[in-house]
Amino acid sequence: MKFDLVIIGGGPAAIAGGVYAARKRLKTLVIAKEFGGQSIVSSEIFNWIGTPSIRGEDLAKSLKNHLEQYKGEYITIEEGLLVTKVAGTQGDFAITTNTEKVFTCSMVLVASGATRRRLKVSGTMEYDQKGLTYCATCDGPLFSGMDVVVVGGGNAGFESASQLLAYAKSVTLLDNGDMFKAEPITIEKVLSRKNMKAILHAETTEILGDKMVTGIKYKDTKTGEEQVLPVQGIFIEIGVVPYGSRCSEST
Repeated sequence: MKFDLVIIGGGPAAIAGGVYAARKRLKTLVIAKEFGGQSIVSSEIFNWIGTPSIRGEDLAKSLKNHLEQYKGEYITIEEGLLVTKVAGTQGDFAITTNTEKVFTCSMVLVASGATRRRLKVSGTMEYDQKGLTYCATCDGPLFSGMDVVVVGGGNAGFESASQLLAYAKSVTLLDNGDMFKAEPITIEKVLSRKNMKAILHAETTEILGDKMVTGIKYKDTKTGEEQVLPVQGIFIEIGVVPYGSRCSEST
């Protein structure tokens, strides 16, 4: 069977695409490793407009349930698969998955989103969502009155620090380079705050904790000296990795 449209992804954008495609009566296949997108790693979400508070797991179920309302004549769902290759030209595409299944279609919508780039140091996985997080907007208020660290000196890092300054007792930003990569006006504004500190040449080497985060260890890349900062929260802002990179073999 050839589909009118194949949607790759299971987050809000992919689900919205599926719902609208079904309403336009396009025979659509949705391929998703899992539903929910980045929401599934959030214990609770406070900025999903229209819902004051919702667990990430519940949001994922809600998205999937919405799509399944159209399952049948116009929507087909393949859950648990990863797309490994997209080949073809407009009007005639072949989608290959990790199970060697191949689907054909006229159009492809890649809505696979991205995942946060993670630190490759001890403690990263152990303390994920136990004081170590990737979203100042989502989780910042949970660290009210605490000492926190932001890892990453780009725009995202400084913008996260700016948000956290409204809640945290102190914010320290660590960057492993010799200069910050954020816009100069943003750097100047954030660093002007009394409870804000930024450190260059700081390479994170370990996340410390005891059930919850208790600190972060970093090495001065110029002197080799190691330091430990006692903190209760760590926000990682070192970029994202697009899931769409799995489709890099497209022709």
